[in-house]
Amino acid sequence: MSVLPPAEPRRVSPWALWMPLIAFAGFLALVIHGLTRPGSTEVESAMVGKRLPVFALEPAVADRPGLASSDFVGDKPRLLNIFASWCVPCAIEAPQLKTLSDEDIAIDGIAIRDRREELTDFLVRNGNPFARIGKDDVSAVQLAIGSSGVPESFVIDGRGVIRYQHIGVIRAEDLSLIREKLREAAQ
Repeated sequence: MSVLPPAEPRRVSPWALWMPLIAFAGFLALVIHGLTRPGSTEVESAMVGKRLPVFALEPAVADRPGLASSDFVGDKPRLLNIFASWCVPCAIEAPQLKTLSDEDIAIDGIAIRDRREELTDFLVRNGNPFARIGKDDVSAVQLAIGSSGVPESFVIDGRGVIRYQHIGVIRAEDLSLIREKLREAAQ
């Protein structure tokens, strides 16, 4: 029987020893960069800069006409507000919408999945700043214009193009931004 000589130990490349540490350091640098870099607080809408989709909604309440995409083609920009009577934040933004309406800013509304009686009660309690209110029972128009919740507001220019999307409640501190976006849309 023959005896084999002992095998020589394998030589490990110095890089092989350092690669896991280098990879971990790179991963750690990426995580720290992501955590320390300030993120954007604005949601980018895919519909800003695009025309409103074609729609025609029946009136949501008895004392206001319904709403159609053709209503947004005219001389001046309009504010389109997506809201509902069952939406608590919608009631919170009602005073701001009234302020804008009192300044002769044209505001139209789309009522989402709402019943006429409840919507009428909501408007009596919170005021009605809307020139027109369309009834969107299945949220078809809401989703088509890129809205995913209530309340949301859109600045629409005189050609029917969406110029700005405001997600959430319009607060008193947001009024100057809304006015600015309406002025920009008028140019």
